[in-house]
Amino acid sequence: MIKEFKIDNKKIQIHYKDTELKELPVVVLNTFGNEGEAVYNKCIDLKCKKFILVSISNLDWNNDTTPWFAPKLNKNDVDCLGKADEYLKVLVNDIIPKAKDYIEKVLNTKTQYFAIAGYSLGGLFAIYSAYKTTIFTRIASASGSFWFPKFIEFAQENKLKADVKKIYFSLGNKESKVKNKVLATVENNTKELEKLLNDKGIKTIYEENEGNHFQNADLRMAKGIKWILE
Repeated sequence: MIKEFKIDNKKIQIHYKDTELKELPVVVLNTFGNEGEAVYNKCIDLKCKKFILVSISNLDWNNDTTPWFAPKLNKNDVDCLGKADEYLKVLVNDIIPKAKDYIEKVLNTKTQYFAIAGYSLGGLFAIYSAYKTTIFTRIASASGSFWFPKFIEFAQENKLKADVKKIYFSLGNKESKVKNKVLATVENNTKELEKLLNDKGIKTIYEENEGNHFQNADLRMAKGIKWILE
């Protein structure tokens, strides 16, 4: 079943199945398109533990998900304007409280914990959010855009605000095999970030999938969600 509402021109969908359980984890998924239902169904196919998915679409993708300005990667691309802090305020102060209110009052279900998940720039935003807010205790970043300029330096120089228990990282095994020198850093940066956070005592995993950045995105995201729920 799906409950849908809008905040700040963002479309929010709450995906859930009827259950007798009175307490469930809630996973917040920022999406490029409107793939929340597809990811939720993949999670069911993978026999994930029961959870509620709050998917958000109609984002200003290159801006809402990026922490600071970054120039376009090629002439056909666009600059990233770095409005993640602004979007994070809307997410934490408006979207999540409304979703939680529906979950508790209408579904009669308590929130066990909040997790955050994302693909590509959504995966970058998921990790960034843990440096800015305490709400998310588990994170799934599938094919996260950790080529993003100066993000590794940011992670090295700053502490997580959130008490994160588990973080999932994944990449396609062809994602770093590209001509663009910035994008080519994604594998080394992802592995470095995973080690950095693991060294801080967080349970982490790095997983590789077959293919490039655009293959089996729904399944890759669902695999990450499954792991952080276990």
